[in-house]
Amino acid sequence: MTDTLKKIHHRSLDILKRCGFKVSHPLLAGSLKECGVRVEGDIAFFEQEQVMELLGRAPRQFTLYARNPAHNMTMGGNKSYFAPAYGSTYIADAGGVRRSALFDDYLVFARLVHQSPHFKINGGILVQPGDIPANDSALAMLYATLVSSDKCILGIAGTTEDLERAFSLCATAFGGTAAFAEKPHVLTLINTISPLQLGPLSAETIIASAQYKQPLIVSPGPMAGATGPVTAEGNIVLGNAEALAVIAVIQALAPGLPVLYGFQPSTMNMQTGGVSIATPRCIQQMEYSSKLAHFYGLPNRCGGSLTDAKTVSAQSGSESIAALMVAKENNASLIIHSAGILDSYSAVSYEKFILDLQNIDYIVRLGTSLDLSEEQLAMSTIADVGIGGEYLTSGHTLKHCREEMFDRTTGIDAMLESYHQPLFDESVRSALDACLLEHMGEEHGTFVIQALDSNQSFPFPLDK
Repeated sequence: MTDTLKKIHHRSLDILKRCGFKVSHPLLAGSLKECGVRVEGDIAFFEQEQVMELLGRAPRQFTLYARNPAHNMTMGGNKSYFAPAYGSTYIADAGGVRRSALFDDYLVFARLVHQSPHFKINGGILVQPGDIPANDSALAMLYATLVSSDKCILGIAGTTEDLERAFSLCATAFGGTAAFAEKPHVLTLINTISPLQLGPLSAETIIASAQYKQPLIVSPGPMAGATGPVTAEGNIVLGNAEALAVIAVIQALAPGLPVLYGFQPSTMNMQTGGVSIATPRCIQQMEYSSKLAHFYGLPNRCGGSLTDAKTVSAQSGSESIAALMVAKENNASLIIHSAGILDSYSAVSYEKFILDLQNIDYIVRLGTSLDLSEEQLAMSTIADVGIGGEYLTSGHTLKHCREEMFDRTTGIDAMLESYHQPLFDESVRSALDACLLEHMGEEHGTFVIQALDSNQSFPFPLDK
C-alpha cells in the first residue's frame, strides 16, 4: 500500500513541476515567490522539496471550538466526525418529486442537525434556499446556524466582501474580532477548478480566512472523464496534485493555518453526461483520498452517505452505506454529506436524512470494541439465571437494555418537538440581529430574523 501511495505522490509532484498550478491572485502568487517557488504570471511551478516544506507547516491536529465546549472537535488522528448534507438546491420527497429548497427547510435541517448526537458541526449550505437573494443567502444561513445551534460551524466560501460580512457576524457571536481570531471556530470548504486551477472565489476565501485565522477544507473535485482523467488512477493523481498545491499556497500565505486535505472525486456518466458520485471506482478514489491524507499526516474530509439514486430506495441504501463505511473505515476526520443526499448531490431528502442517521449509528456501533468488564460479560447474571431460566426480568437486562437496543423509531417530528434553541445572552442576540440588518438591509434581514423567531411550531415542510 505504501508503494502505491508513494507512486501517486511522486506522479502528483511531477504534474506540479511540469504543468504548474494557476493561483489566480497576486497576493497568493507573491507569497509563493517569497518561498522560492517559480511563478510565471499566475502559474506556479513547484519543486518537490518546496511542496513538502510548505506541507510541513500545516498542523497535524487542531481543535475546532464550538460555542458549547461539549461540541469541540479535535481534527486529526483516527477520530471521525460526521457532517450533514451540503450544497443541494432541491428537496426530494419520498417519491423523488423535487421542489426548490426554502429558508424554512434550512431552519428545519439546522435544528435536526443540532438535535442529532452524531453531529458536532452545523451549518454550511445544508440546503440552498431559493427564497432569499443569492448575494444574501450565505449570510442568512450563517445567522440561522449561529442562532439555532451551539455546535461548531461549517462556513461558506465567497468573495472578500462575503467573508468580511460573515466573519463580522461570527465575531459578534464570539466576543469580538480579537477573541474570534484567537481560536478556530469556522471551517470553510473551498474547491479547485479542475484541472489545476484555483478560482478567484476560493482565492479570496483563503485570504479572508487567513486574516481571521480560521481553518479551511481543501477539496478538489475532478470529474473522471470530464475535468480529470477517465481512469480512477489518473483522477487520483490529478486531485492529489491540486490538493497539495492549494495546501502549499495556504501555508505560504499563512504558515500554520489549519487545513483539512479533502480530495472529493466524482465520475462522469458517459451515457448521460451527468455526474456520478457513488460508483465503485468513485468510492475507491474516495478511499485513496483518506489514505493519502494519512500518508501526509494531515486531517482530512471525505464523502459520506453518497448515492446517485433519485429516490429513497434499495440503490440509495446500498450506495450510501458502502460510501459511508469506506470513509469511516479509513478514519476520515470529517465525513461530509453524511445524511440526506440524493441524486448525485442535487437534492436532499428528509426521509433519507433519518435513514442515514440510522446508518451512522449502525456503523459507529460496529466500530466499537467489546467491553470485557465483569459487568458487560454478565457472569453473575448468567450464574443466577442458570440452566433453562430467562433474562427478560433480570436486573441486568433492565440496567442495560436501552444502551444495547438499536433504535429504528426516531423520526423527524420527535426530533423537532424536543428541540430547544440554545440561549444567547440577550445583548449578544441583539447585536447579531443588528449586524445582520446592517449587512443585509432592512427588508431581507427582517425576513430572516422573523423566520427564525416565528418558526417555533416546526411544521414538517414536505407539503410545501
